Amino acid sequence: MISLSDYVIRIKSLSGEVVSIREYRVNERIRAKEIRVIGDNGEQLGVMTVRDALQIARERSTDLVEVAPTAQPPVCRLLDFGKFKYEQAKKEREAHKKQKTIGLRQVRLRPKTDTHDVMSKIAVASKLLDKGNKVKVQVLFRGREITHPQLGKEMLDKVVSALAEKATVERPAAMEGNSMSLILLPHPTKPQKKEKEQAGDTVDAQNKDSQRNQS
Repeated sequence: MISLSDYVIRIKSLSGEVVSIREYRVNERIRAKEIRVIGDNGEQLGVMTVRDALQIARERSTDLVEVAPTAQPPVCRLLDFGKFKYEQAKKEREAHKKQKTIGLRQVRLRPKTDTHDVMSKIAVASKLLDKGNKVKVQVLFRGREITHPQLGKEMLDKVVSALAEKATVERPAAMEGNSMSLILLPHPTKPQKKEKEQAGDTVDAQNKDSQRNQS
């Protein structure tokens, strides 16, 4: 049996950061006087002292793990703690993999940016959106340019219009010090699997029609 202090399961996330999943009290480190015990097959063994529960755990060659410390009385399970912590870490890694992190990238313009450069910036923003990033489009004002905020608004409207098929406005245009900016959110990507299945169904239907006509 394992004899540990409050146990912390730790894994590395996709970014390399060490993440604590949860703390568990195991075996002799369980502090409650009485606990509700669940057997290794999920059966209810009733309320008993930790000493009696540990005796059962020894007889079954399992560990006693406190899984619900805030319950009254706390709930403990008989299980193989090594296997248990492995399964918990595996579930946490899978959850991290499913999480899609959306980054925030930035594109900067000036009120006097010429049309060619504006189109280049729009192309950059388009590529960032295609990769799933949010894009902050910012128009920087210098000197007396700040007295003509409508120029910045017109430029942002032009960007929004050009990227309408790829993004929606998550945060409308607003002044931030000596700049005006908005944030674009990429449209959700459509699942390709369904499109492929539909295309396959269409081909099958066409083949069947062709065979009927030949017969």
